[in-house]
Amino acid sequence: MTIAATDFDFISSLVRERSAIVLEPGKEYLIEARLLPLARERGAGSVADLVSELRRSPGGQLRDKIVEAMTTNETSFFRDAHPFTAMSDHILPDLLRARSGERSLNIWSAACSSGQEAYSVAMLINDLVGADPSWRVRILATDIAPSMLERVKEGIYSQFEVNRGLPAPMLIRHFRKIGLQWQIDESLRRMVETRLVNLDQEFVNISRMDIIFLRNVLIYFDAATKKRILARVRRAMRPDAYLFLGGAETTLNLDDSFERVQIGRAPVYRLRDGKA
Repeated sequence: MTIAATDFDFISSLVRERSAIVLEPGKEYLIEARLLPLARERGAGSVADLVSELRRSPGGQLRDKIVEAMTTNETSFFRDAHPFTAMSDHILPDLLRARSGERSLNIWSAACSSGQEAYSVAMLINDLVGADPSWRVRILATDIAPSMLERVKEGIYSQFEVNRGLPAPMLIRHFRKIGLQWQIDESLRRMVETRLVNLDQEFVNISRMDIIFLRNVLIYFDAATKKRILARVRRAMRPDAYLFLGGAETTLNLDDSFERVQIGRAPVYRLRDGKA
């Protein structure tokens, strides 16, 4: 059953207002697919019934559940591989040398979903720095969905999730089995701080970062929103910091403060002349 045009307009306006994500005409199927499980969970006969319930109580908890259902939560450990190879072979060794005096690293996984990206970084750093207590490594994992941040805090993943991209030696080294699931070591969970952040709002109390992952996020925004987000990200970067975007994303024609550099097989963005 295709969602009515009025219901599509209502949901797309809500999602844009709450998350800045643009749902253009033609995405009716996506709303149906994302909201039908929520409708069934709440005993609604259809997505149309769910939307009717929301219209009756527009400021209630259902609003947040619908927005959360419409945000994309696709992720995996070491997704696309090349950025993490660049991290382990070049970027982290260079930063560890550059920060050897202060012995501090700040890394941000933006729109972190259920945390596989943040924990992939934590494992790489742990393998390089080990348990050296003189290093303060902080990985900030942010998302717009509270349920995703709860998952990050727990650090518990299904067999299917750990089978997606996680090398078996890392699974053995950094996880423990809990029934049919796997939980990442407490020492790595302590490295990761979670926070609710809407990328289209001003960043509050975000430290200057050495590395920012903003991968497969900008594709969901219009050009004006992309420019605002990149400007905020730029201000959150240290002069020699690194920015990772998704393979289909770029700063070209959006923010000329960035330049694209190739590190191994991974494209990375840096501030021109080290100027934020």
